[in-house]
Amino acid sequence: MKRFWTTAALLTAFACVASAFGAVGAVRADENATESTATRWTLEPNGGIAWTDFSAARVPHNDHIEASGERVSTVFRYGVDEKGAFRLNRSVVWPMLRTIPNNTHASLTIRFDYDLPSRTTLDGKPLANEKTLRVALNGILTVVSRFDADGKPVEIERRFFPSTTGPFVCERATVKNVGTETVALSVPALRDVKQTDPKRGVNGAYTTVAAIANPGEYSLKPGESATVNFAIQAFSEGKGEKEATIDFAAEEAARAAFVSEVWSKLVLETPEPVLNAAFAFAKIRASESIYRTAGGLMHGPGGESYYAAIWANDQAEYVNPFFPYLGYANGNESALNSYRHFARFMNDDFRPIPSSIIAEGTDIWNGAGDRGDAAMIAYGAARYALVRGDEAEARELWPLIAWCIEYCNMKTTADGVVASDCDELERRFPAGDANLCTSVLYYDALLSAAALGRELGEPKETIDALTAGAASLRECIEKHFGRNVRGFETYQYYDGCEKLRSWICVPFIAGIDERAEGTIAALFSDRLWTKDGLLTEEGSKTFWDRSTLYALRGVLAVGATEQGLDKLRYYSATRLLGDHVPYPIEAWPEGSQRHLSAESGLYCRIYVEGLFGIRPTGFRAFDVTPRLPKGWDHMALRGVCGFGSEFDLTVDRADLDKLRVSVIRGTETYTTTIEEGETWNFKF
Repeated sequence: MKRFWTTAALLTAFACVASAFGAVGAVRADENATESTATRWTLEPNGGIAWTDFSAARVPHNDHIEASGERVSTVFRYGVDEKGAFRLNRSVVWPMLRTIPNNTHASLTIRFDYDLPSRTTLDGKPLANEKTLRVALNGILTVVSRFDADGKPVEIERRFFPSTTGPFVCERATVKNVGTETVALSVPALRDVKQTDPKRGVNGAYTTVAAIANPGEYSLKPGESATVNFAIQAFSEGKGEKEATIDFAAEEAARAAFVSEVWSKLVLETPEPVLNAAFAFAKIRASESIYRTAGGLMHGPGGESYYAAIWANDQAEYVNPFFPYLGYANGNESALNSYRHFARFMNDDFRPIPSSIIAEGTDIWNGAGDRGDAAMIAYGAARYALVRGDEAEARELWPLIAWCIEYCNMKTTADGVVASDCDELERRFPAGDANLCTSVLYYDALLSAAALGRELGEPKETIDALTAGAASLRECIEKHFGRNVRGFETYQYYDGCEKLRSWICVPFIAGIDERAEGTIAALFSDRLWTKDGLLTEEGSKTFWDRSTLYALRGVLAVGATEQGLDKLRYYSATRLLGDHVPYPIEAWPEGSQRHLSAESGLYCRIYVEGLFGIRPTGFRAFDVTPRLPKGWDHMALRGVCGFGSEFDLTVDRADLDKLRVSVIRGTETYTTTIEEGETWNFKF
């Protein structure tokens, strides 16, 4: 990078233009603070969830869930029909088997509709009269059904999961004789091999194999069982690959071990089991969607569309700053790798960094122009580097952060806010020439960069410039975006925007709380808040979970604890135990509520940065501003990673107005007592 601004230049660039604003209108209170959720699923003692009510009033019902490993992803479309029978088909995606044209969506994707019970006989009779007894999720989709063949009953437990490291999806069906007579179970051979059109593959033809691994005849006495294994895989001979030999028991154990690992790290402990479980499930989805590409580990959104690619919002902004807290090695490696990919596109002419780097790092997508991507990257990379607490990584990332900050500085308008072509919704909704989200992310990036620069020994004038720039930008955000909209003292999303937008929540995550009361009232009014969370824009039918997740984090962060908790309870129960489970989703109607993975990272950040109020201030230091709800006496985050340590963070009610906050690292305990809403500046 050729330059970094001087203090004088930065202050000049951030000079705000005085503007006249309209009269202050009335603020309407939220009249629907508490909602109830009709739940289909229940919590289980093992941490999972189960669906067991298949009465006529509750079926038919269908759902879909995505599950991923390093070389494969699958969407299970499953349900129970009106007769109580379980139904499933699989969309299987191989992110590194690239198709032509090799664009964002060019992962080999095929739907498979195989049903093991329909291929199985008992004493020569087909299995019939299926009645589903239980469907469960805990990182593995498990289904238990009862069948009979000419009056002889069996129970079949089917377990569906992707390999953690191989290019295949597994099914293990354990058939148990629950009758009183010995029966002969017959599983016919199945081996379906197909090749794709060589003209459609970057590496020529790809081979798919769907096969039962252990067909044959099994004699089952009463109470005995046999397990049948089935897998779908794909490989590229053009890449030197061959068909894999699968150890199914080892693969199931590996999947269970992965879930156990992420569930044992960064454990949320509150008096409300639904919140604890929703947090645990979100850690699975946020962490599993990482692919071992030719360009290194790359976290991908998924959804049968977005693989072997990274985005400035989903990865750099949403999920990467979460991984250091979790301490998941693949997550941290993928985060650092994504920033390295973006850093390849720094340039002396300050042309925009592309929004997305695709096709295993070999190409880019920049179809929406500048979405504020530099602000997204600077915001995420600076927070990531601080929490990681690794000086070598931070020094590597500093040039990228500085370049992105300088880019935003050069895009500053006469009003002192940051211009961009659109925002992360890529013109689906108008964003003007300068939107609130981009400027707030830049503001937060300036604060984090100042803290990071101090750790790296950057010159005092650089730190002063960053700090002064943030202060000036905060004033400019208020003057340029602060407005009375629809009677609420809140923000216009862009100059001239006359409608309420969900992203008016974004100042809260950066600690900008001047308009908190009016903005919270607007967010939770019937103009924006619905049973599905926040509408993107009042009057529309579109919702994107990402803005709801930002809002919940921000509302808690600025101290509206009871209002935020009411909405968080409702949202969490809906996503974990409702009709489409168990993760946060992307959007509707676009994408049919896909389980894109970075949204799960945003869900976890509601607690880490909102409820517990952690903000990194150094490699070994952070601020904590906990928000303990009135009905709770205790909450904790166990096994927090970051800042060069692994520790527990606990919050207890010392008395009516005071909180006792403790950081526990091994045998060391650091404790302070603070007022409600007070910040503890902690340093190891």
